Amino acid sequence: MIRFFAATQDIDASAGSIKLSAEDREHIRVLRLRPDEQFIVCDGDGIDYTCKLGQHNDNATAEIITHNKSRGEPTVRCSVYIAFQKGDRLDYAVQKSVELGVYEIILFESERCIAVPRDLPKKTARLQRIAFETAKLSGRGRIPSVTCGGKFKDIVITAGRLMLPLFFYESEDNLHIKDVLERHFASPTAIEGFEQGSVSVITGPEGGFEPHETELARTECFNIVSLGPRILRSETAPAAALAAIMYQSGNF
Repeated sequence: MIRFFAATQDIDASAGSIKLSAEDREHIRVLRLRPDEQFIVCDGDGIDYTCKLGQHNDNATAEIITHNKSRGEPTVRCSVYIAFQKGDRLDYAVQKSVELGVYEIILFESERCIAVPRDLPKKTARLQRIAFETAKLSGRGRIPSVTCGGKFKDIVITAGRLMLPLFFYESEDNLHIKDVLERHFASPTAIEGFEQGSVSVITGPEGGFEPHETELARTECFNIVSLGPRILRSETAPAAALAAIMYQSGNF
């Protein structure tokens, strides 16, 4: 079913109507939706409204038929920290992360980053647009944010505050993600000061992490884990990690 997102102030649940944006109105016109044809308008906070076009048939408003909690939002809140990468690799990483249920994406710079965008606001805005379009196509109930977290030493402290902090290191031979996830999700318990169900994932750039960066993550109580015996591309690692987390947490 076709999906749109609407701002909270444009949703009048008591009146049973939603004001559609100019962009969505144009999209509806191009699609030539019939008056009785249903579509979804999401509030961006996990609620889906099943709608049809308003009585005036001018594409300006949607008439609410029913509403339900979005099925596309996972029960685990996963923040993914992705190192800057060259070319269009970040496009792929953001797109697949949104499809797989990421809560938010934070970009950062580490020592082995080959390229850092000169115009970060422009780059971030472009990636946010990719997240927006992907959220619509993949049935998400919210649009994950894409932000820049700065240097590695800054983001590792923030990411380490979540309930299950995971740091993926290509040279780790002893601890596999499967072991950590099975242990954690077998009997998850609330820990004071941590958000229940929150997970942080840190993946590196094309050249991987420096050993001292890994040790800093270890001092911040991260689980230093492996994704297996094969070396994954930098844009593939976030998707592989998310897929494992969603599966083990029962979100597949």
